[in-house]
Amino acid sequence: MGIFSRFRDIISSNINSMLEKAENPEKLIKLMIQEMENTLVEIKASCAGAMASYKRVKRAHEEVNQRAENWGAKAKLAVEKGREDLAREALVEKMSLEEEGKSLEKEVDQFANIITQYQKDIHQLEEKLETARKKHRILLQRHVQAGNRKTAQTKIRQADSSDAFVRFEQFENRIERIEAEAELVNYGRKPSEENAWENLENKDKVEEALETLKKEHTNKSG
Repeated sequence: MGIFSRFRDIISSNINSMLEKAENPEKLIKLMIQEMENTLVEIKASCAGAMASYKRVKRAHEEVNQRAENWGAKAKLAVEKGREDLAREALVEKMSLEEEGKSLEKEVDQFANIITQYQKDIHQLEEKLETARKKHRILLQRHVQAGNRKTAQTKIRQADSSDAFVRFEQFENRIERIEAEAELVNYGRKPSEENAWENLENKDKVEEALETLKKEHTNKSG
């Protein structure tokens, strides 16, 4: 069963609204395009048939008009020759052909109108089909982009949970541990240069204390 029941359904359809309501927009737009293309082929075939009929009827109309003119000429000739009986017969044929010509002229006009309407329908359908194709291209691009994003996210999750990533984190933790242990080795120890200065200061204090004791002893002895 087709999406559209007739050509006018296609022309009056709101593609955006139909796609928004569809469970599978990509599948729906493909079906729409296929049905539009099939309908376009049918209308073009019908238009071609109408154009062929138009040419046939127009050619018949021209031939009938030419024959009517010929019988008119024969009627004039018969009158000139004094043959009223032949002139009368010629006029009967001429009038009969003129009536047929009028009927064919109406058919020509009818086929011309049909062709014009077909051409209008073809133009409208081609515009609608182009719109549907653009929508299809957009859907395909969105589908590809969505697929790429899904692939990227999948790879990211795989990288987060991969053994290589886990080993990298473990190696990083080991380095941090070694760095912490190195800091603990020197914790509480002063640099050798700082220790030398402290030794010099302590030596001066010892000498000062010694001098003080010596002076106190001298004073007591005196």
